[in-house]
Amino acid sequence: MRATLIYGAGDVRIEDVPDPKLIEPTDAVVRVLRACICGSDLWPYGSRPATEQGDRIGHEFLGVVEETGSEVSGLTAGDVVVAPFVYADNTCEYCRAGLQTSCPHGGVWGSQGVDGGQGEAVRVPLAQGTLVKLPVGEDSALLPSLVTLADVFPTGHHCAVTAGVGPRTTVTVIGDGAVGLSAVLAAKRLGAERIILMGRHAGRTALGRDFGATDVVAERGAEGSARVRELTGGFGTHTVLECVGTPATVETAFEVVRDGGTVSRVGAPQYSEVPLGFPVFGRNITLTGGIAPVRAYIEELLPDVLDGVVQPGRVFDRTVGLDDVPDGYRAMADRQALKVLVRP
Repeated sequence: MRATLIYGAGDVRIEDVPDPKLIEPTDAVVRVLRACICGSDLWPYGSRPATEQGDRIGHEFLGVVEETGSEVSGLTAGDVVVAPFVYADNTCEYCRAGLQTSCPHGGVWGSQGVDGGQGEAVRVPLAQGTLVKLPVGEDSALLPSLVTLADVFPTGHHCAVTAGVGPRTTVTVIGDGAVGLSAVLAAKRLGAERIILMGRHAGRTALGRDFGATDVVAERGAEGSARVRELTGGFGTHTVLECVGTPATVETAFEVVRDGGTVSRVGAPQYSEVPLGFPVFGRNITLTGGIAPVRAYIEELLPDVLDGVVQPGRVFDRTVGLDDVPDGYRAMADRQALKVLVRP
């Protein structure tokens, strides 16, 4: 079969790889219907050292079950399923607590001999605990929105939930990428009173307004922070959803949150320290967030996607076939595409 491999910065290739097959009795083989290129894929795409051997890549996909191991129940060939961006047994102490990203038996796609999601098929370890069956057919028009349940929509939801977003909450969302826009959608779904989106790409912020943003702040740095303060009577917002992961955006988050408020971060961190000195301590600011345990949220979010109450698939503004995945990476890296959907 064909799959995506990354060899180094800017070097993504489509190559023939061995067909996946059952190894453990808890495995399943899934034929991929839709996959995605994630913003976090752009970090290795922009900085990975060159290697002679490529590594599989891709962690967002949905597909059709082709085969299941002898210990897998509840799934049969022909089922359409979505896979969270980490696999997990969904039975251990961490999983039962809704923290599948800490499952001691789980792992990530594209490592330790496990297939990446940007290919024609995937061997899924711990399939019974990982995969979520979807009540749709292979040709459903909902597939773009349903594949967002693998990562981006629940990640935005996790950011909003950990921040405590609810009715009468004011929110600042930092970042107009797919995660930031998903955070806007999640905050609106949870009843936020006001949502300020900090982003400067007009097409993206227009979608953010459709998703529920009440205000858009295009300025950055001190000017952007001052603008948010101006919009909120000088106080800042109750919550800040930081969806980028750079030192500058974390600094902005602390500048625009009101005293006693909460900053939640889900942007993949490109920093090693967070400024938690006396200015933050003295203002009683809470810092929360982290990698999203997507599996914990799928059943909650799925009905609204199926009913069309939310349409997170609108974050996809480009669709490519598997052979054109390298072009998809270039488009996202060059900011010519917001998020790329892959149809193997």
